[in-house]
This record gives sequence, C-alpha cells and structure tokens, in this order.
Amino acid sequence: MSSASPPSAKALLSHKPFLLFLGARGFSTFSFQIATVAVGWQIYALTNSAFALGTVGLVQFIPSALLVFVTGHAADRFDRKRVVRICQIVEGLAAAFLAWGNYAGWLKAPEIFAALALVGSAKAFESPAASALLTGVVPDGMLQKGTAISSAAFQIAVITGPALGGLAYAVAPGVPYSLMAVLWLLAGMLNGAIQLDRPVAPKEPPTLDAVFAGVRFVRQNPAILGTISLDMFAVLLGGATALLPIYARDILHTGPWGLGVLRAAPAVGALIMTVVLARHSIKRRMGMRMFQAVIIFGLATVVFAISHLIWLSLVALAIMGAADMVSVVIRISLVQLGTPDEMRGRVGAVNFLFINASNQLGEFESGITAAWFGAVPAAALGGIGTIAVALLWMKLFPALRHVERLE
Repeated sequence: MSSASPPSAKALLSHKPFLLFLGARGFSTFSFQIATVAVGWQIYALTNSAFALGTVGLVQFIPSALLVFVTGHAADRFDRKRVVRICQIVEGLAAAFLAWGNYAGWLKAPEIFAALALVGSAKAFESPAASALLTGVVPDGMLQKGTAISSAAFQIAVITGPALGGLAYAVAPGVPYSLMAVLWLLAGMLNGAIQLDRPVAPKEPPTLDAVFAGVRFVRQNPAILGTISLDMFAVLLGGATALLPIYARDILHTGPWGLGVLRAAPAVGALIMTVVLARHSIKRRMGMRMFQAVIIFGLATVVFAISHLIWLSLVALAIMGAADMVSVVIRISLVQLGTPDEMRGRVGAVNFLFINASNQLGEFESGITAAWFGAVPAAALGGIGTIAVALLWMKLFPALRHVERLE
C-alpha cells in the first residue's frame, strides 16, 4: 500500500495553524527590521561612532549568551506558544519605552542600549521556542517547504520593514518605535490563537543534565555541529550589513530612506530564492550546496565592500541574501530533522546562540574593524574571511560535505 503524498505548498498555506504561525512570524520580524534602521541611524546620529554601531549587536548578544541553557530548557519544558507570546509582549513594551523617550526628548544612547538588552533577552527565549513550534504546525513531510515559506515571510518583512522604518524615522524618530510596539502585540495575539496538530511530548524534570543536553547533542552530531558553526563563523566575519549606516551616509551619500533600501536589498534576493526553493526543493548534494552558497555570499560581500555605486551595492546585497537563504533552508531543515522533538528547544537555543554570535557579534566585529581600518577594508576583509571559513570547514567536517539528502 502506498502512503499518501504530502500536501502541496498551496495546501500548506491554507493550513490554519501554519498560517497563524506565519502571520505571527511576519509581524514579529517586521517589527525587528524596523528597529534595525531606526536604532542604527539614531545611534550613529547621536554618536558618529562605528564602535557604537558595533555595540548595538553586542548588547543584544550578551543576554542570549548568558541565558542559552535556560532558554532552551524553557522551550522544551513549558508551553512554546506561551513562551513566544510573553516574549513578544516584552519586546513591545521595550519598543513603547523607546517611543516614549523620543516623543519626550530625553532618549540617549545608554537608554537605547538598555532597551536593546531587554529585547535581546526576550529574543533569547522567543527564538528557540518559535523554531521548535514550526515542526508542530506543519503536516508530516512538509518541513522543508514549511521552512522555505516561513523564510519567505521573514524575507518579505525584511524587505518592507527597513524601508518603512526609514520612512517612519524621517517623519519623526518616535514613529518607528510606535509601529514596532503595535506589531509585536499583534504577533503575540496570533501566536496565542494557534492550535497544534500534534500533542506536546511529556516534559522532562528540570535537572542539570537536561539543561546541558542540547550542547551535548550538538557536540555528538558532527553534521549538525558543522552546520551551526559554519553559519556562525562565516557570518561573523561577513557582517558588512552592520556598516550600512556608514555606507549610506558617508560612502553612497544617501539618507534614512536610502539606508532602508540598502537594508532591504539582501531580503529581495532572499525572497526570490525562497520562492524558487518553495517550488523546487533541493534534492541532492545538500552539504555541497550549502558550502557553495557560503562562498558566493563571501564573494558578494567583497563586491559590496569596494562598491561606490548604489546600484552595484544593491545587486551585491541581493546576491548575498539569495546565497544566505540557500544556506539557511538547508541548515534549518538539517538541524530540525536531525533532532528529536523533545530536544528541539535546547538544540534551538544552541543554534540561536550561534546565529546571534554570527549576526550580532559580527556587527560588533565589523564596528571594531571599521573603527581601526575604515569601513571599506573592514567589509572586504570580512568577505575574504567568509570564503576562507567555508573552505576550511569543508576539510574539517567531511560528513557535512557529503550530506546528500535531507531525510
């Protein structure tokens, strides 16, 4: 007897739990992307410091690094929907605080950093819980398509969020933060309405061994360790997007709206790639495809670094986004399929820490190197470093290089 074929991508979009999850993810990401422009432009306007721009990433990373073992266990032990909803309410309150400070006229860089640290703490709990929640809202056999469609929603938010954030900031600095507060509240409401298809597995007691189980699981699985660490070190070195306020104002000579367009460009490329991947899943040579995508990402970073033409910079950023999306879909699918459901929260927390290290520590690294050498050399060196990491990881993790299919 042949088993029923999995539903199509179109049918998945009519699946109510997944649709609610998709809307919540979109609103939450949209809000966060508005913040990337508003906070980046305001910090640079207040300080004129590349180091301060890098610190934006650092103050968000530190809470996730300190809380990694607690957040993963929380995602596996407590109701994941509730964890995500509470986190989004906290993020909305932090955005409301920033809006209040702007309207009242007392907001300075230290207050912005304090709010970002609170958002970073909430994100540390939200991300592993939301990641583990994805497997419960898609039908069996649809994880890769569900991941691609979810990533498409993410990229749509990344495209539109920065552009709207730049326009809103041009109206008044408090406007983007007000929008963020409303959107995070809407995301929490949608998450609360999700009804899971499959029951949640029984929870483990909160033992010390259970708390550290996620790290142990990752260390014992070379393909998963290689996948997560590749993303961390490659993007850590290739974090040129942290320097976009400098490129927008001092190199490409544009304003907040131009910064929003530059921020959105990687997501345009990523969105095009997610449409392709949602219709045509990668069938073979998964490991090599991921390495190739990281190398292309590094090459595009170098092109962006040396460009003084806004159209060429936009093309390079779009290619970076498309290449990164191939890597993201393979990485998320490989990690989720290779992890038991009762471990997904803790493994997701480790994965989130690595992602934060790559994105937010990458911003800090870019800020430091830009302060030392200038923005253009810093971005170019980062792209070259990304290529070197991909080539080195191909040697260090042959099991990952030889992954043929996602099963």
